[in-house]
Amino acid sequence: MKGKSSKTVKSAMAGGLTLCLLTLLPLTAMGQRLLTLDSCRTMALRNNKQMRVAAVKQDVATNMRKAARTKYLPHLSAVGSYEHTSREVSLLNETQKSLLPNMGSVTLASLQPQMQGLGQSLQQLGGTFVKLGVPAADVQQTLGSMQTQLTDGSKAMAAQLNGIGAQIVDAFHTDTRNLWAGSILLTQPVFMGGAIVAMNKMADIGEQMTENSAEARRQATLYNIDHAYWQVVSLTHKKRLAESYLELVKKLDSDVGKMIEEGVATKSEGLSVSVKVNEAEMALTQVDDGLVLSKMLLCQLCGLPVDEQITLADETAENIAVTEVTALPDVETANQNRPELKMLQNAVDLARQTTNLLKAGNLPQLALTGGYAVSNPNAFNGFQKKFGGFWHVGLLLRVPLWNWGDVKYKVRAAKGATAIAGLELEEAREMIELQVNQNAFRVGEANKKLAMAQANIARADENLRTANLGFSEGVISPTVVLEAQTSWLQAQSQKIDAEIDVKFSQVELQKALGTLQ
Repeated sequence: MKGKSSKTVKSAMAGGLTLCLLTLLPLTAMGQRLLTLDSCRTMALRNNKQMRVAAVKQDVATNMRKAARTKYLPHLSAVGSYEHTSREVSLLNETQKSLLPNMGSVTLASLQPQMQGLGQSLQQLGGTFVKLGVPAADVQQTLGSMQTQLTDGSKAMAAQLNGIGAQIVDAFHTDTRNLWAGSILLTQPVFMGGAIVAMNKMADIGEQMTENSAEARRQATLYNIDHAYWQVVSLTHKKRLAESYLELVKKLDSDVGKMIEEGVATKSEGLSVSVKVNEAEMALTQVDDGLVLSKMLLCQLCGLPVDEQITLADETAENIAVTEVTALPDVETANQNRPELKMLQNAVDLARQTTNLLKAGNLPQLALTGGYAVSNPNAFNGFQKKFGGFWHVGLLLRVPLWNWGDVKYKVRAAKGATAIAGLELEEAREMIELQVNQNAFRVGEANKKLAMAQANIARADENLRTANLGFSEGVISPTVVLEAQTSWLQAQSQKIDAEIDVKFSQVELQKALGTLQ
């Protein structure tokens, strides 16, 4: 009986060992994709949509910074306009427009008394010539000719003056109902009250903020992928452990069944072993389901199909590779590297520059202007229905005089926002200091737990060996073997948990320090 029992236990242990060895074989031979932690990180960074958004935001911020730089440079613009009006501009009033075309006739009419006096004077002069012996016919002919010439000359002069008056009216006809205008304007800011300087600094800060945001997103992505990766590794090792444990209890169940048939074991002992078999099967099912879901999450983070068959490089190792580190609460490193603190500092600097920008609203602004302007009609050589233009250069000065305290109140509000940002920064520093200290403590605790778990492994192995030896010799009951197997299972599971806890605590400490690479 003793030899048979010993052979049965050895066969069970050999079967469990064989199963463990089989699970260590590379699974890539079955067409599965082999992934390392670095390859998962690379794919996660490439696939993460928020990382792409952060990259686009960086590009936007860079273009905004370049746009802000152009405010220092002269700006050239062209303006064109057309306007139709219902009435035209008139430089002459209606009386003037009616008098000027008739100024010859009016002048001639005003000279009629003088003309009549001149005619009478000529008649008297003619009578004098007749008295002097000049023939009356010759005097009358000469006087008639002079009278005719004077009348014709007066009419010709009146007609000519009327024509000149009409030309003057036509010359002052503007026809400004259709106005065409154009201008090329060059503007060079000279002093804008510091507004341009503040805008450029705000653009620089905005670009830095997007870079820090991208770094925060990158570290968060690495943190998530590391957790998902080591979670899969942990569940894979636990699945392997559950399979080994199930094989052990199945062999024990088989041996106890044979012992019951031979009458050296009770049905109660057999039922206890059967219950353990059911529990082991349930535990294996739960671990297997958790492993499938964890691999789905890892595939999703890596940008792979969720049903992709993958194998992780750390799955096949007998033990999870753990490098123990001595964690020091280096708060200064966290203050220098944490992107969240850098973003809050950017917010403080941005609020200060916003205050400077608002202050510029109460300061004078000076700009140099120059360009070329054209219009149709133009008045450079009388009113002409064609384009004419001129060059111009000048200075534009704007001095705020009174705005009912609008800028003052805005500046006060901006200073309040700056104070709020500063307080939030100080609070964040305190919280990060607490995080660093807590995570440094957790790393130390995880190392201690791993050391204790490894020590428990040795004791559990020895306990299981002693129980198996006693069972093979027939001096220990199956219940004691079950307890030894359960203790061995718990010790192995605790070791896996401790190894993963060390990995998690190290990753969390790196994230708290801002050094997760």
